[in-house]
Amino acid sequence: MAVSVVVPVKDEVENVGPLVREIAAAMARLPGDLAAHHEIIFIDDGSQDGTHQALMALKPEIRGLRVLRHPRNLGQSRGIRSGVLAAKGDVIVTLDGDGQNDPADIPKLLAVLNADPKVGLVSGVRVKRQDSASRRAASRLGNGLRSRLLGDGAADTGCGLKAFRREAFLELPYFDHLHRFLIALVRREGWEVRFVPVSHRPRLAGRSKYTNLGRLLVSIHDLLGVRWLQRRHGGRASTEEL
Repeated sequence: MAVSVVVPVKDEVENVGPLVREIAAAMARLPGDLAAHHEIIFIDDGSQDGTHQALMALKPEIRGLRVLRHPRNLGQSRGIRSGVLAAKGDVIVTLDGDGQNDPADIPKLLAVLNADPKVGLVSGVRVKRQDSASRRAASRLGNGLRSRLLGDGAADTGCGLKAFRREAFLELPYFDHLHRFLIALVRREGWEVRFVPVSHRPRLAGRSKYTNLGRLLVSIHDLLGVRWLQRRHGGRASTEEL
C-alpha cells in the first residue's frame, strides 16, 4: 500500500458520500503505483446521525474504502491517530470531513513529499478562505501567537489537508489536539516541512463542531506544552548497529 487517506468525521452524514467519491476520483488520477495502491480510511468519531451507516453503504462502490468507528467522541487528533495506526500505507494524507478541503489538491502535496526523502510533512495553506470573518481573524491571531512561541514558520496550521510519512507521525508524542501542532513537532524530530497553496471551499452541509473561544482556551495550554517539548528535545539521533 503506497498511500492511505485518513479522514476523521463526526456527524457528517450529508457530507461523507460526496467527499468519499471526490477522494476516490483524485486518487485515480495519481500516477502509476500511487493510483493502484491506495486506501481511504474514514474514522467515525462517535457520530449520532448515521454517519457510519452512510459510509458502510459506500463500501461496495468505492474500492479500498475502510470504515473505523469510535463508540464515543474522542476528538480529531485521536481520530487521525486511529487512522494512522490502522493504515497500511507508508504515506498518509489527511483531510477534514466537512468537504472544505478539495481532494483535487492531494496530488500536489504528494508530488512535493515524494520529491525529497528529507521532507517529512507537506502542509496545505488555504487561499481565499471560505470561513466567516470572525473565524479568519481568530485564525490569524492564533497562528501569529503560535509562530512566535514555536518558531515553526507555519502560516496556516488549521488546514486539515496534509501529507506526511507514517514513520514521521509515529515518532511524535501523542496528546489530544496534537493535529494543531504537527508542523512544529515533525520539525522537532529533524524532518523538513514544505507548504503548498490549496483551495478552500464552503462547508458542504451541517455545522462546524468548533468555536473560536473553545479553540483559544485549549490552544494556550497546548502551546505551552509543545514549547516545553521543543526545549526538552536533544535533537534527532542517528543510531548505528555494530
